[in-house]
Amino acid sequence: QVQLVESGGGLVQAGGSLRLSCVASGMMFRLFDMGWYRQRPGKQRELVASIDRDGSLHYADSVKGRFTISRDNGKNTVYLQVNSLNREDTAVYCCNAQMFRLTYWGQGAQVTVSS
Repeated sequence: QVQLVESGGGLVQAGGSLRLSCVASGMMFRLFDMGWYRQRPGKQRELVASIDRDGSLHYADSVKGRFTISRDNGKNTVYLQVNSLNREDTAVYCCNAQMFRLTYWGQGAQVTVSS
């Protein structure tokens, strides 16, 4: 059974940082493209950052220069380092794994940025 479990969310002041982690199990992690999505209050879910199985990176314009995605295939884990947070970053952050037509989602981690 495939599981993606996020951790590292929480309440942080504007300008602060967090590191989100997503640990995968039940899958050949290194073969999957991994991504972090977020859903802000009243908004549609959006892709924040992704890292393909070959290491290719993609970032949404709104987070470039502030967020960094990385992966550790030995630990079946993908990370999202989030810096210089602002209130617009308040959202539920979800981990996604994709390979061809297979796609899996984690439950999500709440990140709340206070002013």
